[in-house]
Amino acid sequence: MTKKSTKAPAKKPAAAKAPKREAAKAEQPAPAVEESAGEAAGGRGGKVAKTQLVEQVAQQSGLTKKQAGQAVDAAMEAIVEAIRQGQSVGLPGLGTLSVKATAARTGVRPGTTERIQISAGKKVAFKVANTLKGALGGTGDAPASE
Repeated sequence: MTKKSTKAPAKKPAAAKAPKREAAKAEQPAPAVEESAGEAAGGRGGKVAKTQLVEQVAQQSGLTKKQAGQAVDAAMEAIVEAIRQGQSVGLPGLGTLSVKATAARTGVRPGTTERIQISAGKKVAFKVANTLKGALGGTGDAPASE
């Protein structure tokens, strides 16, 4: 039989600080609900979800959210179908989506250093529009993201 310790567990000093942090959070004003999608994500990074995109379309076009959702869905379906058929899709002010062929190549399996053959395939490439590059402060010298 093992002997059980009768000692009380040590108190953590960080636990005493937790209520102070909660109080500091409570004093900060809550973010406004009607922020734009970019501001809601912190202005940098983050991700704009489909629901946020639908809300933006509804707000700017005067459509209902249901109609805006249908419009966004229809646009996405048209873009995906064009890419499936191998066509390029130009989105004015945003950029161009296109299909590019990749060549067969030899790769290395991570962890085992085993050589493997990677077959040829296709990938979707995106070339940013110059207007968007300029708006982001890009010089245009950097290669386009793929």
